[in-house]
Amino acid sequence: MALQETKSSSEAANPLLDEQFPIPFQKIKAEHVQPAVEQLLVGMKARIDAIGSKQTPRTYEGVLAALDRATLPLDYAMAIVRHLESVATTPAFRAAHNAVQGPVSAFYSSIPLHPDLWSAVKAVDESTGAKSLTGVHKRFLEKTVAGFRRAGADLGPAGKKKLEALDVALTEATTRFSENVLDATNAYELVIADEAQLAGLPESARSAARENAKSKGRDGWRLTLQAPSYIAAMTYLDSRDIRRQLWEASNARSTAGAYDNRELLSEILRLRREKAELLGYRDFADLVLEERMAHTGSAAVDFLEDLREKTQAAFERENASLEAFARTLGYESLAPWDISYAAEKQRAALYDFDEEELRPYFQLDSVVAGMFEIFSRLLGIRVVEEPGVPGWDPAVKYYRMEDGHTGELLGGFYADWFPRENKRGGAWMDSLITGNPGLGEPHLGLICGNLTPPVGNTPSLLTHREVETIFHEFGHLLHHTLSRVPVRSLSGTNVPWDFVELPSQIMENWCMEREALDRFAKHYKTGEPIPEALFQKMKRARNFRSANAQMRQLGLGLVDLKLHREYQPERDGAVIAYSRAILARFTPAPLPENYGMIASFTHLFANPVGYGAGYYSYKWAEVLDADAFTRFRREGIFNVTTGSEYRRQILEKGDSDDPAQLYRNFMGRDPDANALLERSGLVAAA
Repeated sequence: MALQETKSSSEAANPLLDEQFPIPFQKIKAEHVQPAVEQLLVGMKARIDAIGSKQTPRTYEGVLAALDRATLPLDYAMAIVRHLESVATTPAFRAAHNAVQGPVSAFYSSIPLHPDLWSAVKAVDESTGAKSLTGVHKRFLEKTVAGFRRAGADLGPAGKKKLEALDVALTEATTRFSENVLDATNAYELVIADEAQLAGLPESARSAARENAKSKGRDGWRLTLQAPSYIAAMTYLDSRDIRRQLWEASNARSTAGAYDNRELLSEILRLRREKAELLGYRDFADLVLEERMAHTGSAAVDFLEDLREKTQAAFERENASLEAFARTLGYESLAPWDISYAAEKQRAALYDFDEEELRPYFQLDSVVAGMFEIFSRLLGIRVVEEPGVPGWDPAVKYYRMEDGHTGELLGGFYADWFPRENKRGGAWMDSLITGNPGLGEPHLGLICGNLTPPVGNTPSLLTHREVETIFHEFGHLLHHTLSRVPVRSLSGTNVPWDFVELPSQIMENWCMEREALDRFAKHYKTGEPIPEALFQKMKRARNFRSANAQMRQLGLGLVDLKLHREYQPERDGAVIAYSRAILARFTPAPLPENYGMIASFTHLFANPVGYGAGYYSYKWAEVLDADAFTRFRREGIFNVTTGSEYRRQILEKGDSDDPAQLYRNFMGRDPDANALLERSGLVAAA
């Protein structure tokens, strides 16, 4: 699928100028970025000019279909560049990435502001031919017209110029925010010289800390803010002082020093507010939510507040219970760095269950293979590893995904599971190529995580939460790779963000089903399945402190919306303090005055939009996934007919119809919010 433009031999040598499947990551260097993007921008601008030209027929094919394909070469190159900056950054690559961010952002922002192109789009919308459009093509035209207006197409010249400047400034500010968080995370270490200070830490985490220290040429045990190290320490370390140091370091990231994000936070919020006002919206939340299922910021707030009210009593009961239990451990009061530790002790006491008991049964390769087997059977697909396909790191694996009945190549994907210092934290899925399998154009995507790595001769052994993370990201990947929408802009995960988490979050349900676990949860030494007694302990402990887990997500969703709807620096003061005051209502222990988690909250501030004003989406989609899984539970978690319906009605459909209608097509009704409360144990099952 090479680009159509004729290339000189020197241009063809630049791997970012020629779309390849799979991608030759081993050939892509920092020096390729700027020349490729500069050349592509010239070509893309010419394409946009041509579509808007009066010589182009004002038809759906001539304007809309051409626009859908117009930026493919630049999309491809920038998807790779952004991805490599996330997983294999170097000073040179970061510099190249940052150098092109501004011009690329300005170009994409300029598309709906192009007067001739807007005239062409409106002409198609008003044409006789438009009245005969149906289905996805009608939806694409309607969404394009609305999107152009929302992006400022009707602004005057001065307004358009200001909007372009705002978009470029947002891109640059959010990129710096992300870089600061990565650098602040990597800059911290706590090296323990005396093993006695590691009392309580599981052997798996202790060995990883030892290997981490050795990798840095250090003696002792190295603890970091990377998730596998940090979570284990906060959950199991007996030393309250070490837990305090780690907690404070994690929640003070990017609040001071060389990687300080405080001014960037204020700047990003200001830029977003100005953009919304320029476009005629009350606030940034109303701007970004107009096309999502919630539609307005106030509706999203009401949704979260309703769940908060239904969760509050259980939240208070859980915290009172934990405080009483903590007194038996000798704690007169609980600090934030005590919560995970005390809660794990309480869970063990109540259910005789230690999460670490499960690790030997969750060997990474077995989990992944079992997951592929489950969903190959359920959805009618086949996943095949292809050794030898180069990635961006030796640990990366590549897979093909085929239709299990016809053998049709649906797509490919890369998997990168372990933390590195040149890789950002968290877990995510991303698309590299949005294809059209019906035309022989497969999709290409990736899934990344920061899971527990192998140590010495011991393979990667995961926590149950890490297993859920793998299933979650694979759900996003299925949404991308199984899409059969002919309009690229409406394909795959290009759906409203309060719907996009449904295909990912529903996958986590299989991680609690005995039938599913028996497919992949085998002891890495003996091959034995999880003993029934241990499984029952895990089930009984499933909803332990579920109200706290829910309140944490509700707090993050509300602080996001309040920052983007209500916050005024002249009235409300510093962002850090304002955010802390909101989050304090949702935490089980008092937060210190310098609590600054918001300064490292990349979900909200590492992208010009991202989850900004949309973090509520996780809970919104959790209602959908809890309810949708009731059909699988009723009809069978391996029911091929149900799986086929789910693939056909949800995974293949992208944004080809209203998400609410897609949901009704699968479930036969609107969602029932009680399903989430029942699954979480917060109300009795009907």
